Amino acid sequence: MSKRILIIGAGPTGLGAAWRLEELGHANWLLLEKGGVAGGLAGSVTDDKGFTWDMGGHVQFSHYQYFDDLMDTLLGADGWLHHERESWVWIRDRFVPYPFQMNIRLLPRDEMKECVAGLVRLYKNPPAGKPANFGEWVDATFGAGLARVFMRPYNFKVWAYPLEMMNATWVGERVATVDLERVLNNIFDERDEVSWGPNNTFRFPKFGGTGSIWRECARRLPAEKLRYGAEVVRIDTATKKVHLADGSSESYDHLLNTMPLDKFLRQTELTDLQPLGDKLLHSSTHIFGIGLRGKPSAEVQKKCWMYFPEDNCPFYRVTVFSNYSPNNVPDISEYWSLMAEVSESPQKSVPATPEARLEEVIQGMLNTRLIASRADIASTWQIRLEHGYPTPSCERDAVIYDVLPKLDRLGIASRGRFGAWRYEVSNQDHSVLQGVEWVNSLLKGEKEMTLWHPDVVNGVKR
Repeated sequence: MSKRILIIGAGPTGLGAAWRLEELGHANWLLLEKGGVAGGLAGSVTDDKGFTWDMGGHVQFSHYQYFDDLMDTLLGADGWLHHERESWVWIRDRFVPYPFQMNIRLLPRDEMKECVAGLVRLYKNPPAGKPANFGEWVDATFGAGLARVFMRPYNFKVWAYPLEMMNATWVGERVATVDLERVLNNIFDERDEVSWGPNNTFRFPKFGGTGSIWRECARRLPAEKLRYGAEVVRIDTATKKVHLADGSSESYDHLLNTMPLDKFLRQTELTDLQPLGDKLLHSSTHIFGIGLRGKPSAEVQKKCWMYFPEDNCPFYRVTVFSNYSPNNVPDISEYWSLMAEVSESPQKSVPATPEARLEEVIQGMLNTRLIASRADIASTWQIRLEHGYPTPSCERDAVIYDVLPKLDRLGIASRGRFGAWRYEVSNQDHSVLQGVEWVNSLLKGEKEMTLWHPDVVNGVKR
């Protein structure tokens, strides 16, 4: 009889594993999902006014042909809208194209000179040795000017932790570095540079938001193998049983966990590993949807998303979500929409009540001229995601390189955005492939590349 495989979580990783099991003809599996719908952190909702919202600023771009083929299979060639990225930084009362460091010519003159001077000092006196943390990496890569003006304030707003608490091994393709010659040429030639990055083109579902992808994936899998409302409360690794909140249990030969690793360990009897999991840091994310009457201003009408490093607004990023698909609003001739993200951690607090948090976001949108009047607001929506970003803390690598192999030896794979806690491979494409590659390793003996070799998979240019 084939080995019994249990999967915890119907997000991209769990669904990717289930899809691959079906492809390879391994029928003996069951997926357990606490919620009532597939998608997890890549899910979407439609509010009572008819506005669709994602659980964050998700877009579809890929490092893998397998993922691209899966997306085509699930929604079809006609199920997508294709976009050229327009991302910007709102700073000093103006928009600067992203990557910010390549477009500092648009800053006030004194700050432009400060940023260039910092880069020149780095060029003349390159730092010796390896940076001990992300803060040191920022200073050694961008210089004092860029660090002060943008990199440090923005990254604290995103991560919600001091940069010195984070490692620098995660950076890779996530942060554009600096080419001094190009920076100077852009200044002298008065040229904007806008095409950097793996997501300079992307696609988005025509209907239903990002969550429509994963709902469709789940719909195509055998219904009897997906169990919703199945909250895992205890894992007995000795007897290989998963116990659920309703009193039932499920046995397994191999277990794929995609719930947050720290939470998973606390639900086991592995008391030696639990203190390691407790060392992992994460930030929470508050998502705010603001549905608006009328049309966006000329300044934002073509933009995809915008970054906000300053303290005149609480959000670090705002997406013009109606630009992703006109079907994200009830009637594109009458409405448009903005979606904002705010981070929270023990190192970065937010207002205590949902009402106060929403008010702070609306006032921030007024302060940054994203909206002209409160009277334009037709709908508001918000959600708090306890696990928003898996923080690449200074202790993270030691923890996961210790814990994950020990779990593997027990027949347990912990994979995905929070299952493996590797932010650098936690996009949707990475997450799906973590599930797929785990199945391939189990059934075909192949090596898992995404989890253990982020630099290799992220170095592939598609």
